[in-house]
Amino acid sequence: MSAPPETRTFTFETTHHAMWAEDVAREQSIPAEVVPAPPAADAKCGLALRTPEPQADRLASALDQEGIVYRLLVS
Repeated sequence: MSAPPETRTFTFETTHHAMWAEDVAREQSIPAEVVPAPPAADAKCGLALRTPEPQADRLASALDQEGIVYRLLVS
């Protein structure tokens, strides 16, 4: 059996930022899904965005260009 693929989780200060980030990912064709923020993240927003590890830099760059504040976690 193979190991599950590595993912990266982006957490946000507000729900607005989480949903905006989802829109940015969709517009850029970056695979991402909205998930509950992990308790260990101590995030103010209960939502997070998870993407495959190979896409994390691309998503981070897209979020930076839009001015979306996030915190990146390794999951």
